[in-house]
Amino acid sequence: MERRQFLRTCALAGGATGISQWLSAATANQAAKAYPRAKLVDADGQPIKAARLLVNRNYLFNYPFAGTPCFLLRLERATARADLADVDGQRYAWEGGVGPRRSIVAYSAICAHKLAYPAREITFIRFQEQASKTSQGGVIHCCADHSVYDPAAGARVLSGPAPQPLAAIVLDYDAQQDELAAVGTLGAEQFDAFFAKYEFKLGMDLGAGRAQQPVGSTTACREMSQVSRQTVQC
Repeated sequence: MERRQFLRTCALAGGATGISQWLSAATANQAAKAYPRAKLVDADGQPIKAARLLVNRNYLFNYPFAGTPCFLLRLERATARADLADVDGQRYAWEGGVGPRRSIVAYSAICAHKLAYPAREITFIRFQEQASKTSQGGVIHCCADHSVYDPAAGARVLSGPAPQPLAAIVLDYDAQQDELAAVGTLGAEQFDAFFAKYEFKLGMDLGAGRAQQPVGSTTACREMSQVSRQTVQC
């Protein structure tokens, strides 16, 4: 998407509070991409309130497509601006989280190494609050091949074989309503490779062709325990 089109789409999406910090990144590089706005809602269709998100808890929602899972995290520690690069060396800036303390972040939940993701039966990738034998606490850890990402610094790779950060999901925060909406991505997307690798499984889980359809104007956000039956610990 052209840079001007991204800026136009962001401006039309509403709520400048959550979006404005991303505009400088969009003007500096082509790593930002706008998608249709989707408000984050609960299982009953009611808007998610940022203040009610539990700290350091794994939440999942799908965006920008029905079959592409994303993390929503309310971190205990503060976020900071991060200068990042994808596998091709394209540099981009992540400007931090949103919300009153800028501690709310969202990322694609598709691992940048071999595309592991939170499936219904089992998930190998999740936010890990406590330190373990294999990594520190406060990180996103993919136990499939031990790729570790820092959610407070744009999902920068801390260790493991992942060649690039997780793609960030651009959030718009409505301070008056205390509500969140997804409006785009920042960083290297892996959606095409993900759909190609898991075409059969996604078709079985969601129905043929459903995974690649846009989520629509709302997307349900749930705790990981309500999405995956088993979460691998490592």
